[in-house]
Amino acid sequence: MPIQLTPTPTFADRLREADRTLYGMWSCGGSALVAEICAGSGLDLLLIDGEHSPVGLESTLAQLQAVAAYPVTPVVRAPIGDAVVLKQLLDLGAQNILVPMVDSVEQAEAMVRAVRYPPLGVRGVGSALARSSRWNRIPDYLARAHDLVSLTVQIETAEALAGAREIAAVEGVDALLVGPADLAASLGLLGQQNHPDVVAAVERVIRAGREAGTPVGVNAFDPATADRYAQAGAAFLLVGSDVTLVARASEALADRFVGY
Repeated sequence: MPIQLTPTPTFADRLREADRTLYGMWSCGGSALVAEICAGSGLDLLLIDGEHSPVGLESTLAQLQAVAAYPVTPVVRAPIGDAVVLKQLLDLGAQNILVPMVDSVEQAEAMVRAVRYPPLGVRGVGSALARSSRWNRIPDYLARAHDLVSLTVQIETAEALAGAREIAAVEGVDALLVGPADLAASLGLLGQQNHPDVVAAVERVIRAGREAGTPVGVNAFDPATADRYAQAGAAFLLVGSDVTLVARASEALADRFVGY
């Protein structure tokens, strides 16, 4: 007789239960081994990046399997807000979905429908064949699926900034994540994530989320900037990545032992 499994808490669950800002990092290298190392770091979140990294379905699956034994919450960023792509990520067991470049209420509503089964949405039904339901070992998966998945959308453009309050209020959007790099570019300040206008825009989104009752997170690799956003009310912060840690640490070794 097959065992029955209890699904892990979603990112939305973690945010609701948190009594402090949550901290996480990106897994961008596509390595399940490195993802597992990062999962045991003590950070709260691990963001598996399918947008700006060489990460496909197979490597996403391998990373989810590698980190499953650790008390870290994995979130998977899709390369694009496409219903077919999101269906594939959900079916391979990504409970927590992050969609980049969501600029409007209409886009946010479409993403909610994409991660929910009918009649609440348009997600294709293939759970019996998929890791998402652990091959039907999670009791009543189909009936409960919308509670076993979380959706975070990214605010990364001037258009999204203008509609942040309305996007945050969309039923089914569990959190917002501000991407200061793209937001800066959209505001005509490419490469200037710490420009006062960009910082003010990020804090505007944090306030909009709080007004709507929706947690807001920020990408903030600079510790002082991360501290500022935490004080401004950010619910979660992404403060590093596997690839940048390796890049900076290897450069430090070269500076120390080789010199120029």
